[in-house]
Amino acid sequence: MSVSDSPGAPDASGRPGIPDAARTPKSRDDWQGLVRRSLEAAGVSAHTVRELASTAEFIPTDAADPAELTALLDACPTSPVLYIALPPSMGHTVAAALAQIALPPELLVAIEKPFGDDLADAEALNRELAEALAPSGGAEGRLWRIDHFLGNATVHGMLGLRFGNALLESAWNRDTIEKVEIVYDEELGLEGRAAFYDRTGALRDMLQSHLLMVLALTAMERPDAVTSASVHARVAEVLGAVRVWRDDPSTARRARYTQGRVGDRFFPSYADEPDVDGARGTETLAQLLLQVDVPRWEGVPFVLRSGKAIGSPRAEVALHFRAASPPTGIAAPAEGPGGTVLRLSLKNGDVDLDLLVHGSATPDALERMPLEARPGEPELGAYAQVLAGILQRDTLLSVPGDVAEQCWRIVTPILSAWAAGETPLEEYPAGSAGPAGW
Repeated sequence: MSVSDSPGAPDASGRPGIPDAARTPKSRDDWQGLVRRSLEAAGVSAHTVRELASTAEFIPTDAADPAELTALLDACPTSPVLYIALPPSMGHTVAAALAQIALPPELLVAIEKPFGDDLADAEALNRELAEALAPSGGAEGRLWRIDHFLGNATVHGMLGLRFGNALLESAWNRDTIEKVEIVYDEELGLEGRAAFYDRTGALRDMLQSHLLMVLALTAMERPDAVTSASVHARVAEVLGAVRVWRDDPSTARRARYTQGRVGDRFFPSYADEPDVDGARGTETLAQLLLQVDVPRWEGVPFVLRSGKAIGSPRAEVALHFRAASPPTGIAAPAEGPGGTVLRLSLKNGDVDLDLLVHGSATPDALERMPLEARPGEPELGAYAQVLAGILQRDTLLSVPGDVAEQCWRIVTPILSAWAAGETPLEEYPAGSAGPAGW
């Protein structure tokens, strides 16, 4: 059961169609038809489609109204999961409504990111939801803060890649790694999300949540076991050691696209897009330079970057290993990074390791050649992985409250500098790689 602004089919981010409650009415037949088509498109068996679609109900609900929320929960024949997909400001309203009603003891609440609008807002939302859920059981174990990147094939497999390979784990430190990049540049633009995105921007939409969680899994210490308690403790530990590079917010950069073409698609300037207030100065590309103040990563820069309307998109974690010093008589490659690069795709889980080897044409010089691992499509998509965790009551892929607050703490100096106009808003043509010099 989800509560959203309005019912709809799965969107471009891959959200699955599930029974819904919203203020906009929808007939039972229309809703069941939508559920049926969504399940069929996901490849669900015909028997399961019939079973789920025939029992799906749509209940118009104002999530701010305690009486309507009570009616919605009472209509659930089994243990309810309340999935809240609303603007960040509505989280406080829903928490207030939940605090006024008697909640089923088995109720689970899932809330979409962004979790809050800044650090103070996230702290307040954590308190309000804890107070609302505490009377009917432990709040944290019954509250899922959703970040679908945690169900991503690469992110989900990061622990196995790191700790299942002694060769990698022994080299996963400052002695051998020179720089870490976590990048999610995409060709897409606003895709109908302008009203949300213009009040959010690239930093809040992608870096503050998704990419900082990827950083945590990349940089954290070995957990005692792959359990929610152990992994969450390690994630909180490493994020608590992350800060802006040398405490200098000017190392963070921001930009927005001007008109241009991405492939065959024309993009107007971001400021001219429908539902965009150009005077707000929202960035469509953000890049942060961070450090992790633990012995393993002392002095290693972590670059986080995400942008829209990029002509050569990248979605990967790239670990740049320090260059070796070949003996006299063996020439290093003339182009590209000096050392080995390990790349983990954030799209499909592919792993590429660029090695320097003797070239066949020039035996006295090294050439860069990739070793490739192609694990194939996962059985479940990112959102499905997270939803499976909710239904199985496994909080491993949930974002704990203290972690959500740490993510806001990390970016607060940057947001303050940007709000004060201390960092210029640069521009780049749609279809380019970003501003010159980045």
